[in-house]
Amino acid sequence: MSCAELPQPAPGEVLLVCTCYEDGRALWGGLLDEIGARREDDGLVLGRKGVRLRMVEDGRWDFLHGGNIPALVPDSSPVPPVVVLADIPVAYGGGGPLLVDLAATPGRGVRVPSTRLGEILADLLSGVLVFDDLVRDMDRCGMYQGDGGRPAFPTPTPSPPHRSFPSLPSTAAALLVRTCFDDEAGWQALLGELGGTDADGWVGADLDPDEIDVEHYPLTALVVDDPAFEGLQPGQVPALVPCEEHTTLVALADARTFAEPGRPLTVVDLYDSPGQQAVLPCREVGSMACNLEIANMDFHDFVTEEGTKPWWEGA
Repeated sequence: MSCAELPQPAPGEVLLVCTCYEDGRALWGGLLDEIGARREDDGLVLGRKGVRLRMVEDGRWDFLHGGNIPALVPDSSPVPPVVVLADIPVAYGGGGPLLVDLAATPGRGVRVPSTRLGEILADLLSGVLVFDDLVRDMDRCGMYQGDGGRPAFPTPTPSPPHRSFPSLPSTAAALLVRTCFDDEAGWQALLGELGGTDADGWVGADLDPDEIDVEHYPLTALVVDDPAFEGLQPGQVPALVPCEEHTTLVALADARTFAEPGRPLTVVDLYDSPGQQAVLPCREVGSMACNLEIANMDFHDFVTEEGTKPWWEGA
């Protein structure tokens, strides 16, 4: 997929990027009415604090995701602190605009209520809020201060300085990435529980339909076993996923995987709220991937709510 670079915003200006198109026409949904903006010159002005938005459209950004945004910032330009995406959930009325971090942990994203966009952007630009605050206070649906319930496993906010990581492999399936290298026996046991790897480094690649347990659908994933990814955190994942293929999800085998029953994997959202995590027993991640691939469920359906029994434990 060829993606156009983002334009350079003026000082104090925030880009509002449309990433949903139909027959080449940008779909903004009801966002422009919901945010309460007034038009001024060639942009939009939000709220009493006068945050300026610059609307930008390009059909090459169709289906672009938050993790792709950092790579589109021109090399010669100062990096803006945040970009706002009007994506598929916005176009079809399913969620607020997505704020994408470009400063602290580039590529992670948090949704905000449309009516509060001006207020939240003003606080981010002035330093009253930092992006970590948005991450810490998002609900299980990825909405900042939303009413969807607190996640049982809040997404961590990495402390600087950040390590640089290589890009992850490009695939239209799932990725299983090892980020903890302290327990080789545990890693091999995990791979065995997932059915073992084939010659090309895949688990679940050659499934026999007659042997599939539909209650615990097997995970098909390309395995990434490389110490270069040691310590990788969920929020850092989206920017490492190439935009050529629409990877279903990234599952991290981290320290929790080798210390807790059920070998839980930390699964990272790449689309609705990039960088958000869901923690599931490894036997359940295949079902999650299958449901996400066919758009039968959303990522937040797998995020365990604080104080609520996880869905896989039954009623």
